[in-house]
Amino acid sequence: MPDNRTPMPPLSASPAPAPASAANLVVSIVSHGHGALVQALLQALAQRCAASVARVVLTLNLPEAPPLAPAAGWPFVLELRRNAHPAGFGTNHNRALAGAQEAFVCVLNPDVALHPDGADPFAALVQAAGTHGVGCAYPLQVDAQGRVQDSERALPTLVALWQRRVRGRGEQRLDWVNGACLVLPRPVWGTLGGFDEGYHMYCEDVDLCLRLRLAGWTLVGAAAVVVHAGDRASRRAWRPLWWHVCSLLRLWASPVFWRARGLPSLQAAARPE
Repeated sequence: MPDNRTPMPPLSASPAPAPASAANLVVSIVSHGHGALVQALLQALAQRCAASVARVVLTLNLPEAPPLAPAAGWPFVLELRRNAHPAGFGTNHNRALAGAQEAFVCVLNPDVALHPDGADPFAALVQAAGTHGVGCAYPLQVDAQGRVQDSERALPTLVALWQRRVRGRGEQRLDWVNGACLVLPRPVWGTLGGFDEGYHMYCEDVDLCLRLRLAGWTLVGAAAVVVHAGDRASRRAWRPLWWHVCSLLRLWASPVFWRARGLPSLQAAARPE
C-alpha cells in the first residue's frame, strides 16, 4: 500500500525567522487528569513565555476542572476543549492545531515543567525551528535532579530495542525524538498533515519525525532545556503495553519505517555543562 502521508518537500520548507519580540507560537497541551501539573505549567508559561506564546489550546481528554486564571488574566489566548470521549494522542493534537494561523506550532506534554534556569525555552525553540531546512526543533530534557533523559532515540528496530531494554545500552544513534516538546513551523506541520491518527498511543512521534526527515527536513536540538521524566506507563499497566505493542507492529509494517532505515544518524543536542 502506498504511503500517502509522506509528502514531497516544498520549495521553501521553512518560513523566515520571526522577530524575537513577536508572540508567534500556538501550544497544544492534552490533559488526562493532569490538573495540578497543567495549572503549574500554564502559570510558568504565563510568567516566562508570554513573549513567545500567542495561544495555548488545552484539551481535557477526561472530565476535570479547568485551570484557574491568574488575577490579571492569561497573557496569551487560552482555548479550552473538552472531549465527550477520550481520543488518542495524535488525534487530540491534530484537532487542537487544525486551522492554526501562528507561524509555529508546539506539541507539549502536560508533565513537562520549565527548567529553573529562568529562561524562556520557546524563544530558542522558535529560533531554531525558523532556520532554513529545519522541520522540527526540540529541547534537551532533564529530570528533576538535572539528569539528561533519553529523549533522543534510535530507529526502534528489534535489535535496537533489545540493546536498550534488555542489555541496558544507551542509544547508538539519533533518528527521532519523543513528542514531549516539539516545535514545528506551521507550513511543515500542515504539509505533513500532523500526526498519523492510526497510532492511538505511542510511535506517532516516531512516525512524524521519520516522515519529516524523509520529506527533506531535519530535526534540530535547540539551546533550551525543559524538565521531563517519562511516565513509562507501558512498563506498568497492560493497556498501555498493548497500545505500545500494536503501535510498534503498525510502525514496522509501514513504508515509512522501511524507507527510514536508509537515513543517516542525526547529531545529538548539546548537553548542559
